[in-house]
Amino acid sequence: MEKRTVLITGAAGGIGSAIAQRLAQEGYAIALNYCHSKEAAERLRDELKKTYGISCEAFQADVSREDETDAMIQKIEETLGPVDILINNAAIDLPNLFSLKTADEFRRVLDVNVVGAYNCAKRVSRGMIEREYGRIVNIASTNGINTYYPMCFDYDASKAALISLTHNLAVQLSPYVTVNAVAPGFIGTEKELEGYDEEFLKSETEKILLKRYGKPEEVASLVKFLIGEEGSYINNSVIRIDGGQMGSV
Repeated sequence: MEKRTVLITGAAGGIGSAIAQRLAQEGYAIALNYCHSKEAAERLRDELKKTYGISCEAFQADVSREDETDAMIQKIEETLGPVDILINNAAIDLPNLFSLKTADEFRRVLDVNVVGAYNCAKRVSRGMIEREYGRIVNIASTNGINTYYPMCFDYDASKAALISLTHNLAVQLSPYVTVNAVAPGFIGTEKELEGYDEEFLKSETEKILLKRYGKPEEVASLVKFLIGEEGSYINNSVIRIDGGQMGSV
C-alpha cells in the first residue's frame, strides 16, 4: 500500500521531532509544520530525507490563524499530496502567576493549543471524508486531566479543551476518520527540563510509579501505533502515557 502523508504541527520541538523520526522510519511522507523554528525544522527535514529517503518538507504557519493554516495545507497538498493523517502537536506554555497573567497571554495559549488544532482538523478533514480515510491524533497532556500547576493554569485549561475537542471531532467525523488524544505526563524533552533544579526533578519523578520521566520516543511509538493498522479500531479515546503519574491538587 502506498504510504500516507502525515502533517505534524509544532514538528521542530522535542515530541514533534520524535514523532517525525518514528514515522519516517515507517516510510510515511511527512509535512513538518513550524511557526518560528525555521532552522530546526529545515535541519530535521534534511536529516529525515537523507536518512530514510522519504518525501519530507517543512512548512511555516501559525496554526492559530485560519488563513495561514489554509494556505499551508494547500501547499502541502500541492507538494506532498492530500493529508491523510494529522498530528496536532503544536502548543505553547506561558507560565506566570495567576495574579500577573494577562488575558492576552491566556488567550494566546488557547489560540495555539486549541484553536490551532481545530483549524487544522477542519481543513484536512474535508479531504479525509471524501477519501473515506483519515487519522487525527491530538497531543494533549495529563495537565488536562488531573495534574495541575498554578503557574500554567491556562495551559492546563487548553489541554482539557483539546480533550473535549477530541471527543466531539470523533463523533463529527465518524465513521471514516478516527480521532484520539494522547496525554503525556512528564516527558524529558530539552524544553521540559530547562530551568528546573535537581530537587524539583526528583520531587516530580517521585510522583511517577515508574520513578522516571518519559522519553519523547515513547510518545512517538504510541502515536505510530494509533495511526497504523494495529490501532484502526481505537477511536474517541484519551490514552495516558505518564508512567503511572499520580495526580495533583
